[in-house]
Amino acid sequence: MIRHRLIHLIEDHSDELANELLSRARESTHLLSFISKVPPAELRQRVYEIYRHLGQWLLRRTEADIEQQYCAIGARRCRQGVVLSELIWAIILTKENLWDFLNRESCPGFEVEVLAEHEMFRMIDHFFNRAIYFASKGFEQAAIAEQHASIGAAASR
Repeated sequence: MIRHRLIHLIEDHSDELANELLSRARESTHLLSFISKVPPAELRQRVYEIYRHLGQWLLRRTEADIEQQYCAIGARRCRQGVVLSELIWAIILTKENLWDFLNRESCPGFEVEVLAEHEMFRMIDHFFNRAIYFASKGFEQAAIAEQHASIGAAASR
């Protein structure tokens, strides 16, 4: 089945994909504060885990699982001082990195255009769209909590 072959291909190359993403993030003009505020080892490990366990995220994890994971990531990035647009760009870059890899690895009968019509394309897109939404939600919730904490601290002075 194409879906399982594709998942195994991605998971088997998760280390390579994580290294490529880290290089792309360092070169991106859209991630200037992100790169200075998120330790490279943390970023690399996080995207490695996404790629390494993509099959679980696509086939076994629920929307609630994605919400829990990405709200926590969004809140962490907020506490690290990353701007929301850069958090979103990092997730988009993670998805683009995956599509670029699949384009490079394509072979007859396994082109990304074929996959775009396949359920796998929708599943990957669905996952990353929810990751963006829930990371943004977690970021916003952390920002509001920080704002309330600073207001409370100022009022108690």
